[in-house]
Amino acid sequence: MASVFTKIIDGEIPCYKIYEDEKTLAFLDINPEAKGHTLVVPKVEVDKIYDLDEEYWNALWATVKKVAAHMDEVTGRRIVMKVVGTDVAHAHVHLTPISETWEYGKTLKLREDEFVEIQQKLAF
Repeated sequence: MASVFTKIIDGEIPCYKIYEDEKTLAFLDINPEAKGHTLVVPKVEVDKIYDLDEEYWNALWATVKKVAAHMDEVTGRRIVMKVVGTDVAHAHVHLTPISETWEYGKTLKLREDEFVEIQQKLAF
Protein backbone atom coordinates (compact mmCIF):
# COMPACT_ATOMS: atom_id res chain seq x y z
CA MET A 1 0.00 0.00 0.00
CA ALA A 2 1.34 3.42 -0.96
CA SER A 3 2.34 5.81 1.81
CA VAL A 4 0.49 9.09 2.29
CA PHE A 5 3.57 10.84 0.83
CA THR A 6 3.48 8.67 -2.30
CA LYS A 7 -0.19 9.60 -2.68
CA ILE A 8 0.77 13.28 -2.39
CA ILE A 9 3.58 12.83 -4.95
CA ASP A 10 1.15 11.07 -7.31
CA GLY A 11 -1.43 13.86 -6.93
CA GLU A 12 -4.01 11.64 -5.20
CA ILE A 13 -3.90 13.84 -2.09
CA PRO A 14 -3.49 17.63 -2.39
CA CYS A 15 -0.65 19.48 -0.70
CA TYR A 16 0.70 22.98 -0.22
CA LYS A 17 3.71 22.61 -2.51
CA ILE A 18 6.80 24.70 -1.79
CA TYR A 19 9.29 23.16 -4.23
CA GLU A 20 9.50 20.28 -6.67
CA ASP A 21 12.09 18.79 -8.99
CA GLU A 22 12.54 15.47 -10.76
CA LYS A 23 13.48 13.52 -7.62
CA THR A 24 12.05 15.44 -4.65
CA LEU A 25 9.02 17.33 -3.37
CA ALA A 26 8.75 19.84 -0.52
CA PHE A 27 5.36 20.75 0.95
CA LEU A 28 3.86 22.21 4.12
CA ASP A 29 3.23 19.81 7.00
CA ILE A 30 -0.51 19.78 7.77
CA ASN A 31 0.29 19.30 11.48
CA PRO A 32 2.97 21.99 11.79
CA GLU A 33 5.13 22.70 14.82
CA ALA A 34 5.48 26.28 13.50
CA LYS A 35 4.20 28.30 10.57
CA GLY A 36 6.17 27.18 7.54
CA HIS A 37 6.97 23.66 8.83
CA THR A 38 7.87 21.86 5.60
CA LEU A 39 8.49 18.23 4.67
CA VAL A 40 11.02 17.26 2.01
CA VAL A 41 10.49 13.81 0.51
CA PRO A 42 12.16 11.77 -2.21
CA LYS A 43 9.88 10.72 -5.06
CA VAL A 44 10.75 7.10 -4.38
CA GLU A 45 9.06 5.31 -1.50
CA VAL A 46 11.71 4.05 0.90
CA ASP A 47 10.85 3.46 4.55
CA LYS A 48 14.19 4.41 6.12
CA ILE A 49 16.16 7.42 4.96
CA TYR A 50 19.42 5.48 5.15
CA ASP A 51 18.04 2.93 2.68
CA LEU A 52 17.89 5.52 -0.12
CA ASP A 53 20.27 4.80 -2.98
CA GLU A 54 23.05 7.33 -3.47
CA GLU A 55 21.26 9.18 -6.28
CA TYR A 56 18.13 9.85 -4.21
CA TRP A 57 20.13 10.42 -1.00
CA ASN A 58 22.08 13.20 -2.74
CA ALA A 59 18.97 14.63 -4.37
CA LEU A 60 17.10 14.70 -1.05
CA TRP A 61 19.88 16.50 0.82
CA ALA A 62 20.45 18.96 -2.04
CA THR A 63 16.76 19.87 -1.86
CA VAL A 64 16.86 20.09 1.94
CA LYS A 65 19.77 22.54 1.68
CA LYS A 66 18.07 24.61 -1.05
CA VAL A 67 14.68 24.77 0.69
CA ALA A 68 16.13 25.43 4.17
CA ALA A 69 18.27 28.31 2.87
CA HIS A 70 15.25 29.75 1.05
CA MET A 71 13.09 29.42 4.18
CA ASP A 72 15.79 31.11 6.29
CA GLU A 73 15.95 33.99 3.82
CA VAL A 74 12.17 34.41 3.58
CA THR A 75 11.34 33.99 7.28
CA GLY A 76 14.49 35.39 8.89
CA ARG A 77 14.41 32.46 11.29
CA ARG A 78 16.74 29.58 12.08
CA ILE A 79 15.55 26.38 10.41
CA VAL A 80 15.56 23.16 12.44
CA MET A 81 16.16 19.99 10.40
CA LYS A 82 14.83 16.70 11.78
CA VAL A 83 14.77 13.14 10.54
CA VAL A 84 12.33 11.31 12.78
CA GLY A 85 11.48 8.21 10.79
CA THR A 86 8.56 6.95 12.87
CA ASP A 87 5.49 8.88 11.76
CA VAL A 88 5.25 7.91 8.05
CA ALA A 89 6.96 4.92 6.43
CA HIS A 90 8.46 7.07 3.67
CA ALA A 91 11.85 8.78 4.07
CA HIS A 92 11.49 12.49 4.78
CA VAL A 93 13.10 15.49 6.44
CA HIS A 94 11.27 18.09 8.54
CA LEU A 95 12.29 21.75 8.12
CA THR A 96 10.86 24.02 10.80
CA PRO A 97 11.41 27.78 11.17
CA ILE A 98 11.76 28.37 14.90
CA SER A 99 11.34 31.29 17.26
CA GLU A 100 11.58 31.81 21.00
CA THR A 101 8.02 30.44 21.39
CA TRP A 102 8.63 27.22 19.41
CA GLU A 103 8.05 24.02 21.40
CA TYR A 104 9.39 20.73 20.04
CA GLY A 105 6.50 18.39 19.24
CA LYS A 106 3.72 20.90 19.90
CA THR A 107 1.53 21.35 16.82
CA LEU A 108 -0.47 24.32 15.60
CA LYS A 109 -3.95 24.33 14.11
CA LEU A 110 -3.96 26.51 11.00
CA ARG A 111 -6.83 27.56 8.78
CA GLU A 112 -6.84 26.98 5.01
CA ASP A 113 -6.14 30.66 4.33
CA GLU A 114 -3.12 30.56 6.66
CA PHE A 115 -1.67 27.54 4.81
CA VAL A 116 -2.22 29.30 1.47
CA GLU A 117 -0.58 32.50 2.73
CA ILE A 118 2.46 30.58 4.01
CA GLN A 119 2.67 28.57 0.78
CA GLN A 120 2.62 31.75 -1.31
CA LYS A 121 5.36 33.24 0.83
CA LEU A 122 7.65 30.18 0.72
CA ALA A 123 7.01 28.68 -2.72
CA PHE A 124 9.68 29.01 -5.39
